[in-house]
Amino acid sequence: MNIHEYQAKELLQKFDVATTRGRVAATLDDAEQIARELGDVEIVVKAQVHAGGRGKGTFKNGFKGGVHVRKTPAEVREVAAKMLGQILVTHQTGPAGRTVNKVLVAESADIAREIYFAILLDRATAAPLVVASTEGGVEIETVAAKSPEKIIREAIDPLAGLHPFQARKVAKQLGFESSQLKNASKLFEGLYRTFIAFDCSMVEVNPLIVTAKDEALALDAKFNFDDNALYRHPEIAALRDVAQEDPREVEASKHGLNYIGLDGNIACLVNGAGLAMATMDIIKFYGGEPANFLDVGGGANEQQAAFKIITADPKVRGILVNIFGGIMKCDVIAQGIINAGKTIKLSVPVVVRLEGTNVEQAKQLLKESGLALIAAGDLADAAQKAVAAAKGK
Repeated sequence: MNIHEYQAKELLQKFDVATTRGRVAATLDDAEQIARELGDVEIVVKAQVHAGGRGKGTFKNGFKGGVHVRKTPAEVREVAAKMLGQILVTHQTGPAGRTVNKVLVAESADIAREIYFAILLDRATAAPLVVASTEGGVEIETVAAKSPEKIIREAIDPLAGLHPFQARKVAKQLGFESSQLKNASKLFEGLYRTFIAFDCSMVEVNPLIVTAKDEALALDAKFNFDDNALYRHPEIAALRDVAQEDPREVEASKHGLNYIGLDGNIACLVNGAGLAMATMDIIKFYGGEPANFLDVGGGANEQQAAFKIITADPKVRGILVNIFGGIMKCDVIAQGIINAGKTIKLSVPVVVRLEGTNVEQAKQLLKESGLALIAAGDLADAAQKAVAAAKGK
């Protein structure tokens, strides 16, 4: 689950992580009022969407840039008018873009230096890891590719937490001066407390800035949360903005389905994440493009919901069902496919490959169903038939 920048700032402030002054606005009047409250300072107006590259983005109304600095409340209102309710297109949103429903109105910082700082879960050690760099304001992937020596890593003992000496060590490696070490260490420790308290898988601050007054501020933060722990944090779950998500993924989450929409035309309905990845790979291998990642788990009821979601995608020209029946037997799964097919009235070809317990009974059920299903013997055969069906061959 992702959250907006303004929400991230509010979470950081709970743990005394220093950020710039400001609030979110959903209306022009709110934007102007917040600007007045901030006083005689330069003010930054930032479009709030779940995507990076906002500053270089373009609105479909022709207005360029999702981040602007202005000096007066009237100017803030004018910029907000060009953002609110408009669609912002960035390199991460794709050509469809995202609608801007809110803007962050905050005091512009006097930046002397920019730093990258993140705490993430290192899966290799199953422990938190600090990843930092003096190259702030730049995507960390770019730094890793061009200047890997500039990336600092500091492992954190999950039981002991981030020690004060580790915070000072990282601060020194990042070039903080003696007079700045206290503020930097406090900020790092606050970020770690935030990471642990909310069961995060990542807290990224880019940039973390040093001001001309030797302040260390988290200017822009991004959070990733462990979805499996959200039941412990209803206050975090409440921050979800479904308007910023793919409608198909929102619908899938209501049924407990693991779904990610892609740009291809062959929909995949598979049980098991590993099998789903293999199915997508083999579709690509035979010249097709998967339309989604979809792990339906083991329930027959989920299959009907899954069919509704994937057939709602206008790009889908074929469906590949690849199910291994273990605990959930193949004949039960086959009946679920039949029920879904009759309820939804499938209008695209469906290739079905089943394997596992009671597979022969399942194949007989599918054969006698009266549905125009294409049977496949193995995964390679299924992928080839799905690719051909999607091409109308």
